Amino acid sequence: MSSMSEAVAGRRKDNVGRGVLLSLSATLIFATQDATSKYLVQTVSPFQTTMMRFWAFAALALFLAWRQGPLKQALRTNYPWLQVTRGVLLIVDIWLFVLALQTVPLPEAQSITLVYPLLVTLFAVPLLGEKVGIFRIAAVVVGFLGALVIVRPGGVPLGWGAACAVGSGTCYALYMVLTRKVSAGDSPATSVIYVGLVGLVISSAVGVFFWQPLDLRSLLLIGYIMFTGCAAHGLMILALSSAPASVLQPFSYSSLPWSILLSFVIFHYFIDPVSLLGAAVIVGAGLVVMARERFRRIPAAVDAALPGKE
Repeated sequence: MSSMSEAVAGRRKDNVGRGVLLSLSATLIFATQDATSKYLVQTVSPFQTTMMRFWAFAALALFLAWRQGPLKQALRTNYPWLQVTRGVLLIVDIWLFVLALQTVPLPEAQSITLVYPLLVTLFAVPLLGEKVGIFRIAAVVVGFLGALVIVRPGGVPLGWGAACAVGSGTCYALYMVLTRKVSAGDSPATSVIYVGLVGLVISSAVGVFFWQPLDLRSLLLIGYIMFTGCAAHGLMILALSSAPASVLQPFSYSSLPWSILLSFVIFHYFIDPVSLLGAAVIVGAGLVVMARERFRRIPAAVDAALPGKE
């Protein structure tokens, strides 16, 4: 739950209450974006929508990098291929998540992708050389069992939609692990600008082939995603200027109840009780892993998350 690095904020005096409030506000905005994407994906190509949202995010990334210093300096990286790979992973993550929304209800899609903190634990072993004890392995297993409850017979059909949701969470987890890796030698401004520029190039190179004229409603909804995306990232940066990322990270799970509520209000759909139980298991396992990492002082990932996983 891609969040901007604490280092973006620089020196600060912690105000945890303010940080939590800002973080919750940003997560709510991202949840409304997911609901908007769910509405749009029935008539507008997800590749076109993603391209347009990256126009706004790339502009924000350039602005943030410029605020930190010369853009030329921000573009200097010790990990060029890893930075490009991060950008590719994030754009694929967003594509897969929106594609999943074509057939999977919003709460279930959100629940499945929330396995990413558990996947981060697994991927951190070969990619970062981290040691994972039996306690965290058990939490990962329990979390995956929660995901299986959601895609059980009678639940979400085990088709391409569910596969896209799993793929989205997997790409995001790899993105987070690589973000941890590049943070050892690159500044947060460098990581942000590479995500913005790589995402802009790839999303535009693909999205242009899916361009279609937009009616006024679709244009306004995409405009809402573009504008509020920048606003939500701004709120997250302010939140991280008030409280440590390790404190704020668990509140990203508030995206799930918001998704359930918005799905009921907008689409008149309510997640079934058994799937809700599976979602609760995933969230519980993720919180256990987060608490364990904080206790062991394992560095959190340090960058901006785009698709509403904050």
